[in-house]
Amino acid sequence: MPTDQRATSEAPIRVIIGDTVLTGRLWNNATARDLIAQLPLTLTFRDFNGVEKIGQLPRKLSMDGVPAGDDPFPHDIGYYNPSGNLVFYYDDVGYFPSIVRIGQFDGSMDAIVSQTGNFTARIELTQ
Repeated sequence: MPTDQRATSEAPIRVIIGDTVLTGRLWNNATARDLIAQLPLTLTFRDFNGVEKIGQLPRKLSMDGVPAGDDPFPHDIGYYNPSGNLVFYYDDVGYFPSIVRIGQFDGSMDAIVSQTGNFTARIELTQ
């Protein structure tokens, strides 16, 4: 069963791909707060295993106080520690060690899922 790390203080974000703006929230855990400190970021994403899109962050994020692994849901935003990738999950990947769920998209992820090659996304706080 995935852990739920959401808290009352969530940080609203937007992910911009071309002319499309997706909204979501980053949760209040050490890994998400470390990402927030780096925003805004523009990253290049690629598909991985037909279940997620991954983008290399400029530096690794904090793993303080987070579970050893997790089982993310579609629409989750995560971090994979061994590679230092920000991950947008769009299908079920199952439990993996070193996955940290750090947020979630609010609505449709079609603009992400429909990308067939590498694509650029800008991630920024909305407040």
